[in-house]
Amino acid sequence: MIIMHFSQFLQSILALSPIAAAQLYDTSNSITSLSGTLNTSDAQFVGNYYNYWAVLNTTGNLTYDLTRSDRLPVTSPKHLENVFFGSRKNAIIEPSRTALVIIDMQNYFLHPQLSPRATGGRWAVQPTLNMIDGFRKMGSKVLWTNWGLDSFDLVTIPPSFLEGFAKNESDIPGSTFGSDLGTLTAENGSKIELGQTLMRGSWNSQPYGSLYPAMTEGLANGTDFYFNKNRLSGLWGAQTPLGLFLQEQQITTLFFGGVNADQCVWGTLLDAYYKGFDVVYVDDISQTVSPFSAREMCRYNADLDGFIGNSTEILAALAK
Repeated sequence: MIIMHFSQFLQSILALSPIAAAQLYDTSNSITSLSGTLNTSDAQFVGNYYNYWAVLNTTGNLTYDLTRSDRLPVTSPKHLENVFFGSRKNAIIEPSRTALVIIDMQNYFLHPQLSPRATGGRWAVQPTLNMIDGFRKMGSKVLWTNWGLDSFDLVTIPPSFLEGFAKNESDIPGSTFGSDLGTLTAENGSKIELGQTLMRGSWNSQPYGSLYPAMTEGLANGTDFYFNKNRLSGLWGAQTPLGLFLQEQQITTLFFGGVNADQCVWGTLLDAYYKGFDVVYVDDISQTVSPFSAREMCRYNADLDGFIGNSTEILAALAK
């Protein structure tokens, strides 16, 4: 058996192919090279050539430059000064690489007759609409990320999910994903066919109330995009439709809102954090029916993982 060290192997390959040597990029000193091109001596670089923050300390308060402007083009970066109420107060974002991710604001989770306890989620509709409007004006994308199952998902989804979503323990298959929800009587007396639980195209899986026409308008105008998901997280596993879109569009900074804050919102935010995105937890538009301690967990860890703020302060900064 012939044993060859990796360095010897690499040298032999490069000796055979001069082109290969030109295609290799040494990232070991990439932060040093970047620091020589930024227009300030007060920056600390955190990360690598492909994904980094520039941490500025020009006024005694740390500002986190998330634009990656030494590597990627910028339009009109937004300065969010004293906007966040966690340990990181200030940030600079690039609108063309920033998106608002709205998770599971669907009839199934918010309609009073389907989820009567979801008072916080229904309250969050208007501030969510305000955020949508602000992000569209800024030129940032709005990404609707909802439960939307197909027949293949019903075959492959784990039993723990099927049991966990069941409304009737004595009839789990007949009360979980894909089960027929029957009809609902609207305020005007008309009957609404709810469809199968959280299946694509069903009424119960549509965005709730005034969010639905807002989404329809955004999709038609090309400012908004819709993604189905088949787990709590919209970014679980190796890749998802949402993940592919973020990669293709070179989006790096994500603002999160929706329901439930401690489940699907948190699951997607956490996977985004694991995959290297900048994560911003928008507290007032992230609601849940879970106990108060669950929201406190989200707030505590969102501060550790990224940024946390409210829509009012965020929108005021974006409007400047």
